This record gives sequence, C-alpha cells and structure tokens, in this order.
Amino acid sequence: MLYDLHVHSTVSDGLLSPAEVVEAASQIDLKGFSLTDHDTLGGIKEAQDYLEERGWPLIFVPGIELNTDFRESELHILGYFIRCEDEKLNKRLRQIWSARYERAMKMVERLRIMGLNISFEQVQRIARGDLIGRPHVAQALMDKGYVFSIKEAFQKYIGRGKPAYVPRYKFTPEEAIALIKDAGGVSVLAHPGLIREQDAIFQIIEMGIEGIEVYYPEHSEEQLQEYAALARRNGLLITGGSDFHGIGSGESRGRLGCAGIRQAEFDELLAYNCKRKT
Repeated sequence: MLYDLHVHSTVSDGLLSPAEVVEAASQIDLKGFSLTDHDTLGGIKEAQDYLEERGWPLIFVPGIELNTDFRESELHILGYFIRCEDEKLNKRLRQIWSARYERAMKMVERLRIMGLNISFEQVQRIARGDLIGRPHVAQALMDKGYVFSIKEAFQKYIGRGKPAYVPRYKFTPEEAIALIKDAGGVSVLAHPGLIREQDAIFQIIEMGIEGIEVYYPEHSEEQLQEYAALARRNGLLITGGSDFHGIGSGESRGRLGCAGIRQAEFDELLAYNCKRKT
C-alpha cells in the first residue's frame, strides 16, 4: 500500500506531532499520505512546511475527518485536497471547537460528581493540541487507574448512553459533505465497516458522497470486497488508510501504512480532483 490517506496527529487525538508524522511516513517507504485530524485543519501547515524543509519526495494531501451524527450512529466524513483558507469551513470548525471544549468540561464534571477524581487541566495536558475529545477524557481515566483501556472508559463512563456521556453538537453528514465540496475538497465515507446501521451507507451515497474508504485495518476480506463492489456500482472513488494515531494509542487501528491505496487508485483520486476543478 503506497498511499495512507487516514492519519492523525496531536492536533486532534494522535500521539505524534504533524512534523513527527511526516518523519514517520518518510521512514516506511510510503509514496504519500494525508493528515486527517478530527474537525481541524490545524496541523496541515506544520506538516507541509516540515516536508518542504526536508525536501523529501513524499506526496502530501491536506485532509480532515469530520465527525457527524446520523440517526443513532456516529459517521465520519473524510475530506481530501481541502482549501485550508476557506472561511466558511473554518468558521464552522471554530464553532465545533467551542462545542467540543464545553462538552469535555461537562463530562469531566459528571465524572467528578460520580467520585472519579480527574481534572479538566489534566485532560488539557493529555490533549496537547487545541482540540479536546472523548479519547483525552478516557486517557485521563486510564492515567488515574479507573479503567484499564480507552475502550473500557467508553463502555463504562463516556460512551453513548453511559452515565458521563454528554450529547454531541449537531453536525450532519449533509453539512459535512457540502462544506468539503465548497472548500474544494473530495468527500469520502470513513471506515464503513464500523457503522452499526449499514443501511445508512446507502443514504450517505444519496447525499452526494464521492468516495468510500474501502481499505481499512478492521475491514475483513469479505467487507473489503463488498465495499469495493459498492463503490464501483455507484461510480465512487476507492480510498484507504490506517487510521493511525500513534503506537500505543487506544484509538489507533494499526501501524502507519498498514492500509491504504495503490498507485492506480491514487491516480483516479487525483484525476477526479483535477477534473472537478476545471
């Protein structure tokens, strides 16, 4: 797999800085990768600048992963070739940042009321970057010894329907797809195999999604074939990535470069992106 198009940094919930992600990608013979931090473009410039300074022949695709809600499921929409200065998108991302911040504060307060002694300052230190999410709260619970894993923190305390869960801000897949398109990007449905309500995939296609993340560490061979066939039937792009968050991260689905797309599939993505801009 030559192109890993799903990678996270400390700007959202990864363990490596954008520059460190570039460094890691350069060491494993990837031809290219995309930085797709959750609900932020904050790491793009650092990654681009670091790559330019080093002069490595590594193709970098500016990206993002937008977390949205659809029915009872959380759906993630990837965006590639984003125009990072787009004001409409950045305004919405600032609103999401504020909502994430307030949500994390409320979850910490609920946990403290339950007798779990963690602080918001501790969560901020774990986050390192500006964007704070549930994985950072989960890590705080781990560090204090209240749970043994990120997964356990979600299952016991902060997952949907659990005692410290706080509902998310309202952000729909339709809006995410539209924002990506308006910012000059290509929208892709992330990790369809993780979606609980599989019929939702067909509705996302009807909303105008442009691609499907077929290659993913947790997709079985059967799912890979199923989603690839679905993409071809609907004239959608095929993408893939590792969802790398850093070695040892409870959010990481695999090693950097363990999933991705080959040259032919990347060329199709490039051609599509160029064609829609002419």
